[in-house]
Amino acid sequence: MSEVTTAGTLRHHNLIFLPVVPGRIEFALRVRRLLLTERPKVVAVELPSDLQAVFIQALDRLPQISVIVVPDRQKDEEDSASYIVIEPGDPFIEALRTAREIGAELVFLEPPGKDKPHLPGMYSDPHSLEIIGIQKYIEAYREHPAPSHPELESHAAAMAWKLQGADPFTSTAVVLSLNMLNPLLRAIESPQDEPPPARITLFSEAELFNLHPDCLAEVTIEAPYYQALYEESRTTATLSFDRRKNQLALLKDAEKEYVINTGDQIRGWQRIGLARFSRNLALLDRNLMPGVYDLTLAARSIVDDNYAYEVWQMANRYSVQQTEDPPLETLNISGEEIWLRTRKLRLRRRLPRLKQRLKPMGLKSRKREKFKGEWATQTDSESICSYPPEDIVIENYGRFLKQYAKSVVSEERSRVEPFLTSMRDGIDLRETIRNWHEGKLYVRELGKFSGDIGALVIIFDEDRVDRYGYLTTWQGEHQNESDMAFYSTYPFEHLVGPGIGRAEYGGLLMTLPPRRLYDVWNDFDYDTAETKAERLLMAGLDYAMERHVVYAAARPPRSIFRQLAARVNRKIVYLPLGQLSPAKLKKIRVVHVLDSHRRRADAKQYIW
Repeated sequence: MSEVTTAGTLRHHNLIFLPVVPGRIEFALRVRRLLLTERPKVVAVELPSDLQAVFIQALDRLPQISVIVVPDRQKDEEDSASYIVIEPGDPFIEALRTAREIGAELVFLEPPGKDKPHLPGMYSDPHSLEIIGIQKYIEAYREHPAPSHPELESHAAAMAWKLQGADPFTSTAVVLSLNMLNPLLRAIESPQDEPPPARITLFSEAELFNLHPDCLAEVTIEAPYYQALYEESRTTATLSFDRRKNQLALLKDAEKEYVINTGDQIRGWQRIGLARFSRNLALLDRNLMPGVYDLTLAARSIVDDNYAYEVWQMANRYSVQQTEDPPLETLNISGEEIWLRTRKLRLRRRLPRLKQRLKPMGLKSRKREKFKGEWATQTDSESICSYPPEDIVIENYGRFLKQYAKSVVSEERSRVEPFLTSMRDGIDLRETIRNWHEGKLYVRELGKFSGDIGALVIIFDEDRVDRYGYLTTWQGEHQNESDMAFYSTYPFEHLVGPGIGRAEYGGLLMTLPPRRLYDVWNDFDYDTAETKAERLLMAGLDYAMERHVVYAAARPPRSIFRQLAARVNRKIVYLPLGQLSPAKLKKIRVVHVLDSHRRRADAKQYIW
C-alpha cells in the first residue's frame, strides 16, 4: 500500500481511495478536481446501496436541495424517521454528479438492509487544508484513528468484498469517509466472504422531499450561502472555494441589508470586535473558522439583534431553491429533527411599529423649508454655539465614562489571596471554587484609584481618509460644562433649520475646569500627531488637571503615547469602544451647531 499522495489519495492496484470529511465543501472541491483529472471508469461511494434509486432522483433535482426521509420501523414512535439532506457541497454528492458527467459507472458500497455503525465524526477544521495541505491532514488523522469494534470490521469487510469483485483492470475511484479509511484498507488486504443477504430492507419506504427555503441553514452542514458560491464556481475553469473571503462576503452582504432596513451604519471598531468575538467562539469549538451560529451570535453581541438576523438570513440565502416543487412535497423541518445537541439563539428584531408612528392630536409637525435653499439663505456666520439639551446628554455620558474608567482601573489593581487573618473586601467566590480541592477560602482586596480623571477623549473614527473636515474648539459656558475640541462632518451642509446644522462626531476631547482650552487644531505643539485622534489625545494630556486621561477608541494609542504621558506625569486609561453601549454611542455621536445664540430659542422646533 502506497502512502498518501499530495492530492490526498491512496492507490491500491486499480483502486484510488479518496478519503473525505462528509458535508464539507473543501473536500467536495478536491473530489471534483481529481475525478476530472483521473477520469476513472468506476466511481464507488460510501452510500447505502438500497437507496441508489432515490439518490439518483435527488441528483436530477440539483442544484435544488432535497431530503431523503427514511421511516424507522424499529422504533415505537410512529413518526420516527431518519433524514439525509442532499447538498451540492457534500463530497459524496459531488462524486456522484461528476461521475455522471464523465460517464463513469456508479457503485454504492454500503450493504443493503444494514445501518452504518456509529463512528465519532470529530475532524479537524477542513479550513486547515489550505494551511497544511490535504496530505498532512489525512496522515495526522490516521495517526489517531477511532477505536475499532466487530460491527465496524464487518461493515468494512462487506464494502471490501464489493470492491474485490470488481474488474481488476478497470480504474476505480473510491470516495469514503476519513474515519472508514483504515478499517477498509485492513479489510481489503485479505479475501472477504459475501455478506449474508438482508432479511428486510428498511430503506424500501424511503421518500424524496423538497426542502423549504426557510429551513436550509438549520439542516445543511454548510451554509446555503457558501453552497451557492460553490455551485457557481464548480463549472468554471478556476474551480475554487476560499472560506475566509466567502465569510467576509457574507458579512458585507448582510451589512448592506442591515443599512437598508434600519438606516444604521456598522463602524470599523464593531467589525474588529465581531472578528475577534467570532474567532474566540470558533476556538472554543476547536475550529479555525467560525460557523454560521458563531457569526450570528457575534453579530448579536457586538452590533444588535437586527444585524444578527440579517447575517442568519444571508447565510440561509439560496436563490435556486423553490418553495414548491410540483412532483414533490415540500418539508419545512427544524435542525432538532436532524441533529443532536443543537444550540438555540433567540433574536429580537427591533422594528418601527405603526402605533408608535401615530402622532397625538395637536402635535405640530416638523417644520420644513418652503423652498429648497431657504434655510441656507438665513444662515450667517457671526458665531457658533451648541444646543444645551445635547450638552447635558454628553456631559452626563462623560461622567459615566469617568466612573467606568475608575472601576476598570480598580479591578485591574485588585488582588486575590488566601484567607488568613482578614476578610479584606469580601470572599472571592470564583477563586474559592476554582481551588476548592485545596479546602481554602480566597478573599479579594479591591485596588485603590488615586486621583481623578482630568480629560476624556472619545474617538469614533480615526479618520484616515479625511471624511471629517470640520475642526472646532469651543469653551464651556459655566463651571459644570467642559471645554471641548472635536472633529466632525461639516454641519452646515446638512441644515435642519435656519442657522441650525447637523453633524456627526468623528472624535472629541472634553476637559474640566472650563475656559482654558486654546484652539487645539492650530496649536503648533501638537503638529507631530499623525491623526486627528492623536492630536486630541496630546491636547488631553497637556490640559488635564488630574493624573488620568480616559481614551475610548476602537484601538489603543501607539506605545509612544505611554512614554509621552509618563513625561508629564499622566496616565492613559484605555477603554475599547466595543465594551460600551452601541445605542448610547449612536445617541451622543450626533451634534447640532447653531450659528448664533439667538437660535437657541427656536431650535427645539427643528431638532428632534
